[in-house]
Amino acid sequence: MTSQLLPDALCFLDGHYAPLKDARVSVLDRGFIFGDGVYEVLPAYGGRIFRFAEHMERLDRSLRELRIPNPHTRDEWLAIARRLIADRQAAGVANPLIYLQVTRGVALRDHVMPQGLTPTVFAMASEMKLAGAEQRSQGVACVTADDFRWRKAHIKSTSLLGSVFARQISADAGAVETVMFRDGFLSEAAASNVWVVKDGAVMGPPRDHLVLEGIRYGLIESICREEGIPFVLRRIPRNEVFAADELLLSSATKEVLPVTTLDGQPIGSGKPGPVGARLHAAYQRAIAAQSI
Repeated sequence: MTSQLLPDALCFLDGHYAPLKDARVSVLDRGFIFGDGVYEVLPAYGGRIFRFAEHMERLDRSLRELRIPNPHTRDEWLAIARRLIADRQAAGVANPLIYLQVTRGVALRDHVMPQGLTPTVFAMASEMKLAGAEQRSQGVACVTADDFRWRKAHIKSTSLLGSVFARQISADAGAVETVMFRDGFLSEAAASNVWVVKDGAVMGPPRDHLVLEGIRYGLIESICREEGIPFVLRRIPRNEVFAADELLLSSATKEVLPVTTLDGQPIGSGKPGPVGARLHAAYQRAIAAQSI
């Protein structure tokens, strides 16, 4: 894609706002050379950012893991996000999706982490493409694959080639997502967390280094508590996933999305179930209550 074809949207790069098509970074930026950086994606409904504090907490965790100092305070991040949201709303985008990225910065190529660099900070906003009404009413198809990615999945790293490969598996199969298993146990999907519903309980993999703890982890746990739905995090073997009453995906754009077939096999009744519907309804209430 040439710069002439890029959206004429505002972006933020290293303290300055400019059209996205004009943004440039050094070829020696470690984000470009090594994928040495982290990112966050913040959904904004009607211009109000959903679960901003939780996104900032995860950004802090990821930066600490990479030993990169956070270049902005939360108030500064919020101001950047709101400026980009305002630009997209002026262009007619009702629900923007804000992308924030921090890399270690620019240095001569060397695998060792250099000290004292100025982090490269980039942010942009685009239109949030939520799951459609048909997907929610009928559910979606997914496929499975071995989780061949590295063992530090808890870092929201810009090194996403493993997830790119995983997502391409489902794209090639005409499916929405790739549900992955590590050593026979559920981990996550290429760009989503995965939830198993059995006998009225919601189950997911534990919070550890093998899974990126999505912002919806804590949200779904709190929703389950409020709704009186049992919530359990534990190792879930492959056979239990296929034997689920319901299977759900969660992410910023999928929110809570039912999976009705996996590798061509129906999950439960083959239709979206009542627990997923309750979670999605409570999710919409949370959006109205918790956005800033």
